[in-house]
Amino acid sequence: PMVLFGQKFKQERYKNFDRRLFHFGFMLGFNSSDFTLYPVQNAYEQFKILNVQNDAQPGGQLGILTTMRLGTPMIRLRFIPTISFLERSIKYTFEDTTAKLGYRIEDERVNSTNLDFPLMLQFRTKRLNNFAAYCLVGGQYSIDLQSQQDASQNFYDPFVKIKKNDWQGQIGAGLEFFAPYFKFGLELKYSHGFKSSFIQDYTPVSNPIDQLYNRAWYFSLIFEG
Repeated sequence: PMVLFGQKFKQERYKNFDRRLFHFGFMLGFNSSDFTLYPVQNAYEQFKILNVQNDAQPGGQLGILTTMRLGTPMIRLRFIPTISFLERSIKYTFEDTTAKLGYRIEDERVNSTNLDFPLMLQFRTKRLNNFAAYCLVGGQYSIDLQSQQDASQNFYDPFVKIKKNDWQGQIGAGLEFFAPYFKFGLELKYSHGFKSSFIQDYTPVSNPIDQLYNRAWYFSLIFEG
Protein backbone atom coordinates (compact mmCIF):
# COMPACT_ATOMS: atom_id res chain seq x y z
CA PRO A 1 0.00 0.00 0.00
CA MET A 2 1.12 3.58 -0.69
CA VAL A 3 1.60 5.88 2.30
CA LEU A 4 1.32 9.67 1.81
CA PHE A 5 3.15 12.15 4.07
CA GLY A 6 2.12 15.79 4.21
CA GLN A 7 2.51 18.87 6.36
CA LYS A 8 0.17 18.92 9.31
CA PHE A 9 -1.76 22.17 9.67
CA LYS A 10 -3.24 23.34 12.93
CA GLN A 11 -6.89 24.22 13.11
CA GLU A 12 -7.34 27.89 12.19
CA ARG A 13 -8.63 29.90 15.14
CA TYR A 14 -10.84 32.99 15.08
CA LYS A 15 -11.78 32.50 11.42
CA ASN A 16 -14.22 35.42 11.43
CA PHE A 17 -11.56 37.99 12.33
CA ASP A 18 -10.70 38.96 8.74
CA ARG A 19 -14.36 39.21 7.72
CA ARG A 20 -15.25 42.01 10.11
CA LEU A 21 -14.87 45.66 9.09
CA PHE A 22 -13.94 47.03 12.53
CA HIS A 23 -11.99 45.59 15.45
CA PHE A 24 -11.37 47.01 18.91
CA GLY A 25 -8.86 46.30 21.65
CA PHE A 26 -6.24 47.75 23.94
CA MET A 27 -2.48 48.19 24.01
CA LEU A 28 0.06 48.37 26.82
CA GLY A 29 3.83 48.43 26.76
CA PHE A 30 7.04 50.23 27.54
CA ASN A 31 9.22 52.72 25.68
CA SER A 32 12.72 54.11 25.48
CA SER A 33 12.79 57.82 24.63
CA ASP A 34 15.41 60.50 24.06
CA PHE A 35 16.12 63.39 21.69
CA THR A 36 17.91 63.88 18.43
CA LEU A 37 20.10 66.65 19.82
CA TYR A 38 22.00 69.28 17.84
CA PRO A 39 24.28 71.48 20.00
CA VAL A 40 25.37 74.96 18.94
CA GLN A 41 28.60 74.83 16.95
CA ASN A 42 30.68 77.08 19.20
CA ALA A 43 29.38 75.87 22.57
CA TYR A 44 32.84 75.65 24.10
CA GLU A 45 33.94 79.12 23.07
CA GLN A 46 30.71 80.70 24.34
CA PHE A 47 29.72 78.61 27.36
CA LYS A 48 32.75 76.44 28.24
CA ILE A 49 30.72 73.33 27.39
CA LEU A 50 32.91 70.37 26.48
CA ASN A 51 30.06 68.05 25.53
CA VAL A 52 26.25 67.80 25.44
CA GLN A 53 24.64 64.42 25.04
CA ASN A 54 21.34 62.78 25.85
CA ASP A 55 20.61 59.30 27.17
CA ALA A 56 17.44 57.27 26.58
CA GLN A 57 15.28 56.53 29.61
CA PRO A 58 12.51 53.95 30.12
CA GLY A 59 8.81 54.74 30.19
CA GLY A 60 5.42 53.19 29.53
CA GLN A 61 2.22 53.61 27.53
CA LEU A 62 -1.41 52.52 27.50
CA GLY A 63 -3.85 52.89 24.61
CA ILE A 64 -7.27 52.00 23.17
CA LEU A 65 -7.18 50.48 19.68
CA THR A 66 -9.50 50.66 16.68
CA THR A 67 -8.69 49.08 13.30
CA MET A 68 -10.66 49.19 10.05
CA ARG A 69 -10.27 46.82 7.12
CA LEU A 70 -9.56 48.67 3.85
CA GLY A 71 -11.07 46.37 1.24
CA THR A 72 -8.70 43.47 1.81
CA PRO A 73 -7.83 41.81 5.15
CA MET A 74 -4.16 42.49 4.37
CA ILE A 75 -4.49 46.29 4.62
CA ARG A 76 -5.94 48.05 7.65
CA LEU A 77 -6.16 51.54 9.10
CA ARG A 78 -5.20 51.66 12.78
CA PHE A 79 -5.95 54.38 15.35
CA ILE A 80 -4.65 54.07 18.93
CA PRO A 81 -5.24 57.05 21.25
CA THR A 82 -2.50 56.56 23.84
CA ILE A 83 -1.21 58.03 27.06
CA SER A 84 2.60 57.80 27.18
CA PHE A 85 4.99 58.49 30.03
CA LEU A 86 8.42 59.59 28.77
CA GLU A 87 11.68 60.64 30.39
CA ARG A 88 14.87 61.94 28.75
CA SER A 89 18.26 62.75 30.23
CA ILE A 90 20.54 65.50 28.89
CA LYS A 91 24.09 65.45 30.26
CA TYR A 92 26.35 68.51 30.15
CA THR A 93 30.11 68.36 30.57
CA PHE A 94 31.29 71.79 31.75
CA GLU A 95 34.89 72.90 31.91
CA ASP A 96 35.68 73.51 35.58
CA THR A 97 39.25 74.32 36.63
CA THR A 98 38.31 73.98 40.30
CA ALA A 99 37.31 70.32 39.84
CA LYS A 100 39.82 67.52 40.27
CA LEU A 101 39.41 66.30 36.68
CA GLY A 102 39.04 69.77 35.19
CA TYR A 103 35.37 69.33 34.37
CA ARG A 104 32.00 68.64 35.98
CA ILE A 105 28.95 66.77 34.67
CA GLU A 106 25.38 67.93 35.22
CA ASP A 107 22.25 65.93 34.40
CA GLU A 108 19.01 67.58 33.29
CA ARG A 109 15.84 65.44 33.18
CA VAL A 110 12.97 66.22 30.80
CA ASN A 111 9.71 64.43 31.66
CA SER A 112 6.60 64.27 29.49
CA THR A 113 3.11 62.85 29.84
CA ASN A 114 1.80 62.69 26.29
CA LEU A 115 -1.61 62.21 24.77
CA ASP A 116 -0.70 60.57 21.44
CA PHE A 117 -3.00 60.18 18.45
CA PRO A 118 -1.27 57.85 15.97
CA LEU A 119 -2.89 56.98 12.64
CA MET A 120 -1.14 54.09 10.91
CA LEU A 121 -1.50 51.95 7.79
CA GLN A 122 -0.98 48.27 8.57
CA PHE A 123 0.18 45.87 5.84
CA ARG A 124 -0.23 42.25 6.94
CA THR A 125 0.89 38.95 5.49
CA LYS A 126 -1.54 36.10 4.87
CA ARG A 127 -2.22 33.91 7.85
CA LEU A 128 -0.09 30.83 8.32
CA ASN A 129 -2.17 28.64 10.60
CA ASN A 130 -2.65 31.02 13.56
CA PHE A 131 0.24 33.36 12.90
CA ALA A 132 0.80 36.52 10.77
CA ALA A 133 3.33 39.36 10.50
CA TYR A 134 2.85 42.99 9.54
CA CYS A 135 4.53 46.35 9.05
CA LEU A 136 3.27 49.84 9.87
CA VAL A 137 3.76 53.34 8.49
CA GLY A 138 2.08 56.56 9.51
CA GLY A 139 2.31 59.45 11.95
CA GLN A 140 0.99 60.87 15.17
CA TYR A 141 0.04 64.12 16.82
CA SER A 142 1.18 64.46 20.45
CA ILE A 143 0.13 66.81 23.24
CA ASP A 144 2.54 67.03 26.18
CA LEU A 145 0.38 67.50 29.26
CA GLN A 146 3.51 68.11 31.34
CA SER A 147 5.01 70.72 29.04
CA GLN A 148 6.31 73.88 30.70
CA GLN A 149 6.50 75.94 27.51
CA ASP A 150 4.52 78.79 29.09
CA ALA A 151 5.99 78.46 32.60
CA SER A 152 8.15 81.20 34.06
CA GLN A 153 11.81 80.18 33.99
CA ASN A 154 13.66 79.78 37.26
CA PHE A 155 17.20 80.94 36.52
CA TYR A 156 18.47 79.60 39.87
CA ASP A 157 17.25 76.10 38.97
CA PRO A 158 16.80 76.23 35.18
CA PHE A 159 15.01 73.59 33.13
CA VAL A 160 14.82 72.70 29.44
CA LYS A 161 11.61 73.79 27.76
CA ILE A 162 10.03 71.79 24.95
CA LYS A 163 6.89 72.60 22.98
CA LYS A 164 3.53 71.26 24.03
CA ASN A 165 2.48 70.05 20.57
CA ASP A 166 4.43 67.84 18.19
CA TRP A 167 3.97 65.94 14.92
CA GLN A 168 5.94 62.73 14.43
CA GLY A 169 6.47 60.15 11.70
CA GLN A 170 6.34 56.48 12.64
CA ILE A 171 7.35 53.08 11.27
CA GLY A 172 7.01 49.68 12.87
CA ALA A 173 6.53 45.94 12.57
CA GLY A 174 4.81 43.23 14.55
CA LEU A 175 3.72 39.63 14.95
CA GLU A 176 0.15 38.44 15.48
CA PHE A 177 -1.05 35.24 17.16
CA PHE A 178 -4.69 34.15 16.86
CA ALA A 179 -6.41 32.65 19.91
CA PRO A 180 -9.95 31.20 19.76
CA TYR A 181 -11.68 34.51 20.59
CA PHE A 182 -9.07 37.27 20.31
CA LYS A 183 -5.80 38.21 18.60
CA PHE A 184 -2.58 38.86 20.52
CA GLY A 185 0.20 40.98 19.01
CA LEU A 186 3.79 41.99 19.71
CA GLU A 187 4.82 45.29 18.13
CA LEU A 188 7.99 47.39 17.86
CA LYS A 189 7.63 50.98 16.61
CA TYR A 190 9.97 53.94 16.07
CA SER A 191 8.81 57.55 16.24
CA HIS A 192 10.64 60.77 15.31
CA GLY A 193 9.50 64.39 15.30
CA PHE A 194 9.26 66.36 12.07
CA LYS A 195 10.30 69.65 13.68
CA SER A 196 12.46 70.69 16.61
CA SER A 197 10.50 70.90 19.87
CA PHE A 198 13.13 72.95 21.66
CA ILE A 199 12.37 76.39 23.12
CA GLN A 200 15.45 78.59 23.53
CA ASP A 201 15.13 80.83 26.57
CA TYR A 202 18.86 81.48 27.19
CA THR A 203 19.43 79.67 30.47
CA PRO A 204 22.66 77.76 31.26
CA VAL A 205 20.95 74.47 30.29
CA SER A 206 19.41 75.90 27.09
CA ASN A 207 22.29 77.99 25.72
CA PRO A 208 24.39 75.07 24.38
CA ILE A 209 21.44 73.51 22.52
CA ASP A 210 20.40 74.40 19.00
CA GLN A 211 17.64 71.85 18.26
CA LEU A 212 15.86 68.95 19.96
CA TYR A 213 13.69 66.44 18.08
CA ASN A 214 11.50 64.02 20.01
CA ARG A 215 12.17 60.36 19.29
CA ALA A 216 11.26 57.06 20.94
CA TRP A 217 11.11 53.30 20.55
CA TYR A 218 7.84 51.66 21.62
CA PHE A 219 7.40 47.97 22.43
CA SER A 220 3.72 47.06 22.84
CA LEU A 221 1.48 44.15 23.67
CA ILE A 222 -1.80 44.38 21.74
CA PHE A 223 -5.02 42.51 22.48
CA GLU A 224 -7.67 42.81 19.77
CA GLY A 225 -11.12 41.23 19.43
